[in-house]
Amino acid sequence: MTAHALTDSWTMTRRELARWARQPVTVAVNLVFPVMLLLMFGYLVGGGRDVSGDYVDYLVPGMLALTMAFGLEGTMIAVTRDLDKGVIDRFRSLPMANGAVLVGRSAADMLQSAAGLAVMTAVGYALGWRAHGGPGAFLGAVGLLLLLRFAMLWIGIFLALVAGKPELVQAVQILVWPVGFLSNAFAAPDSMPGWLGTAVQWNPLSQTATAVRDLFGGPGGEPGHVWAAVGWPLALLAVFFPLAVGRFARLSR
Repeated sequence: MTAHALTDSWTMTRRELARWARQPVTVAVNLVFPVMLLLMFGYLVGGGRDVSGDYVDYLVPGMLALTMAFGLEGTMIAVTRDLDKGVIDRFRSLPMANGAVLVGRSAADMLQSAAGLAVMTAVGYALGWRAHGGPGAFLGAVGLLLLLRFAMLWIGIFLALVAGKPELVQAVQILVWPVGFLSNAFAAPDSMPGWLGTAVQWNPLSQTATAVRDLFGGPGGEPGHVWAAVGWPLALLAVFFPLAVGRFARLSR
């Protein structure tokens, strides 16, 4: 039964990859957009307040974490489009593992996220950023970033199943930006008003960014945040993964 589910999930993953092959412009835009933000804040906006050391060493890990929150609209639109056109209903009528469509969608998204991290890391190195930790710390930082992405992805899948139509995704999209920018990706919480700095510090994205900065050995990192960077995504997954699976199971056949 497990082998059957894995085969069905891989089939759905290949479906998403084939769709991306037919839409290279969309894939390119998703990869280039965070690079544009990195260049804009690195060169046009300038350094952040209360950031010791080179601002690029502070900015790049924050942008890597912020990238994990962006791009969910692509996943949400794809899910709602399949719902709106009845594609998911047709898949559910086939003898395939329940939830293979969602697993395939999430697996394809994670592959794209890994590619996005590779592009952003390369651009960061071109800007002068360096990871001062060892190979183990570097891989640990990448793991924390992908874990955050995985949690954000299932939040997006659940909201897409609730929205049901691509037009409603825009309303959900608006919420991603405040959550993303209400973090320490660009500036230290100490430079903000007390109440705002507290809210920023509790943001799961800020926890991941702080832990990643520590693992990379750059400014703004604080030991001990690794556990929070693991705990927050796992807590979000514990809530939204079963909600998404349950919502999918209740869809009409």
